[in-house]
Amino acid sequence: MDRRIVSGMFTVGILTLAVNLAATGKELLVAHQFGTGDVLDALLIAILLPSFAINVVAGSFNTAFIPTFIHVHEQEGPAAAQRFLSNMTSLNSALFIAVSILLALTASLTIPVLGSGFDAEKLALTRTLFFILIPILFINGFSKIWTAVLNAKEHFALAAFSPAMIPLVAILFLLFMGQVWGIYALAIGTVGGFGMEAGLLAWGLKREGYSLRPRWHGWDPAMRRMIGQYLPVVAGALLMSSTTLIDQSMAAMLGPGSVSTLNYGNKIVALVIGVGSISLSTAIFPHFSRMAAMKDWEGLRKTLKRHISLVLLATVPLTAGLVYWSRPLIRVFFERGAFTSTDTYLVSQVQSFYLLQIPFFFLGILIIRLISSVRANTILMQAAILNLVAKIVLNYLLMQRFGAAGIALSTTFVYMLSLVFCTLMVYRRIPLLGWPWKP
Repeated sequence: MDRRIVSGMFTVGILTLAVNLAATGKELLVAHQFGTGDVLDALLIAILLPSFAINVVAGSFNTAFIPTFIHVHEQEGPAAAQRFLSNMTSLNSALFIAVSILLALTASLTIPVLGSGFDAEKLALTRTLFFILIPILFINGFSKIWTAVLNAKEHFALAAFSPAMIPLVAILFLLFMGQVWGIYALAIGTVGGFGMEAGLLAWGLKREGYSLRPRWHGWDPAMRRMIGQYLPVVAGALLMSSTTLIDQSMAAMLGPGSVSTLNYGNKIVALVIGVGSISLSTAIFPHFSRMAAMKDWEGLRKTLKRHISLVLLATVPLTAGLVYWSRPLIRVFFERGAFTSTDTYLVSQVQSFYLLQIPFFFLGILIIRLISSVRANTILMQAAILNLVAKIVLNYLLMQRFGAAGIALSTTFVYMLSLVFCTLMVYRRIPLLGWPWKP
């Protein structure tokens, strides 16, 4: 089992890195073609609401779906798992059609608020781009289901690679149609990329013998369990998505350049955490869910213990090394042109405080996946409320002393607090599991 988990982590990690490199290539091409002009501003505001809905509504799906799907497959067999998938596909279709219609109907109200500094022409362009991009929400809703099934079956490679289609197709549209269509080439290419991703996942799922057709079989215990776990995860994701807005708005209180300093200080940290956390959580989640479904508490405890040790062995030296090299890293990546040596000093301080979160973040991933595996997602909603309150309070206290770096330091403290809270809650909820290290 450990070999399969490590193999899955390696596969997902390498392919996620490849996806990030493709996305970086797209960003470089976009910067070359559009700079920081009005048309790019319009696109970024146009995609804001669909992206937020994807992160909150669709992004929470795997957490609730995988444990329930594995439980049904293990306890009731493949035919029941197919019925559950068909049910969820039907429900998913209705949900994302409803959310898409709601966003479209409220666009005349939300877009002027989001683009409050735009003139009439720029707002009109934003509105047009928004309606071009709105299908990505519906398309991605199906992609999340199909990704969840492939991950549950431990077919990680296709699920990890398929998001590369989004930047790659956008690059092709920019290269071949950018001079003719302008910013519309990027918008249409983005929609096409989401479509290609969904097509690849559909092909992979059909190879596994699953039907993709939505078909409603009625409410059953599995559906009720799924919805009961999904709603707390969505609520938690909504609260956690607010922390970025809080950080940026509170950084703006510190004066010019503080928001940019905070943003640059999180770039390298976000890359490390993004690649590592996706590979770890994706690979270990099906194994946790399968052991929880079989009530193999001793096996689950031993697996958790081993991976806590592995995470500490990997992340503590990594964190120490990155903190030590924080300033040279910022100098190499950013110090050129308008980015001065003074900026390097300030950003490296922010980055050093952000880096301290890495061990706590990865340990938190293990505990969160354990919580979702035993279908105790209400704990995650409670943790999200605690995190939001702690973030506001700690931001205010620490930014008085450290400025923008204090906001980064508060992030580390919030992850520490969240890890302790979730750990205590899960072992209180499941006493049969026992602590990883028994007395």
